[in-house]
Amino acid sequence: MAASTPYEQNSTFQNILLIAGIIFVSLNLRPALASVGPLIGAIRDTTGLSNTLLGLLTTLPLIAFGLISTLTPLVTRRLGIEGTIAAALVLLTGGLLLRVIPVDAALFGGTLLAGIAIAFGNVLLPSIVKRDFPNHTGVMTSVYSGVLGLGSTLAAGISVPMAFNFNWGWHWALGGWAAVSVFTFFLWVPQLKDLTLPKHKKSFLQSLKDLGSSTNAWYVALFMGLQSLGFYVILAWLPEILQDRGLSAATAGWMLSLSQGMGVLGSIVLPFWAERLKDQRKLIWLLLIMEFISLFGLLSPEPYLVELWVSLIGFSLGGSFGLALLLIILRSPDTETATELSGMAQSIGYLLAATGPIIFGALHDLSKNWFIPLIFLFATGICKLLMGLGAARPQQLD
Repeated sequence: MAASTPYEQNSTFQNILLIAGIIFVSLNLRPALASVGPLIGAIRDTTGLSNTLLGLLTTLPLIAFGLISTLTPLVTRRLGIEGTIAAALVLLTGGLLLRVIPVDAALFGGTLLAGIAIAFGNVLLPSIVKRDFPNHTGVMTSVYSGVLGLGSTLAAGISVPMAFNFNWGWHWALGGWAAVSVFTFFLWVPQLKDLTLPKHKKSFLQSLKDLGSSTNAWYVALFMGLQSLGFYVILAWLPEILQDRGLSAATAGWMLSLSQGMGVLGSIVLPFWAERLKDQRKLIWLLLIMEFISLFGLLSPEPYLVELWVSLIGFSLGGSFGLALLLIILRSPDTETATELSGMAQSIGYLLAATGPIIFGALHDLSKNWFIPLIFLFATGICKLLMGLGAARPQQLD
């Protein structure tokens, strides 16, 4: 089975199908997660699940991301990149439809299956960009990272209307996204005629060992991890912080939406900008300075200029995410290495992300204020700056 050729060698129609496939695969990678949060109250009322179990429901996909991401290159050696994405879309559809069944085990099982499927897509999109768009990595990274954010925003915004305004109920509000994954599967089918299989003969374990011995690989992975930690802390705790500053619950929710919207903008702008630079370290400084300024603003006990602070931190975290994805591509000499590095980075990233909201909340419980938890974010931000400066050096992996 032949490896796919860069898009310059494809016909216009083939390129349209490929770009449309990338966009729709990206669109599928967040609604299964983002649709749960707004419906937590309805799920609790219907099922009687405890807050602990509901917390597990939202954490399960992150755990799946962390455990499965590293194993993705092993699957691509059997199915190729294109075949693995097709299988992931089938698995995602099954997981989403499983959540329609009014049984608690189906809800958790479907969420776990969806998390596993999304992990494959998370890892492989940078590989596809590296393979098919070697001269336009920034633009394509901007496109798919922006669509990732759009999918999250869309799902968070319309899940409640789907459940109650359209009388679908929360089961179908969670499972109805299967229609999008089914459409995407058929849109992706033309890519299966040529499967990208590994060219190198190294074993999977040897590849992991070689990657783990690369300092640059660890810089990229830890930058991705610390970015993910900050993102999920803000996603989980920003409304609570703002309500303690005197904002109403509704206003705090709108501020979180503003932050997420600015994150989408950041994830579009930064990769497009970064591709045009030989050295991305100045962008690392810019993003972290913005984040530190916003955290300093959030330390204030008064809701002063809160719109500015949430916009800055949203743009910074979104931009860091888009830049981390681009660095995976830029630091990889070939498609296979990009797949392995993406798996390593996202495995570490999401395992770190799963701990962030827990640590942040525990620090608040112990200190009874937000000063110590926000200082924790300052500390992780300094670590992120150091890792980012290492990852952004213009040097590919060995």
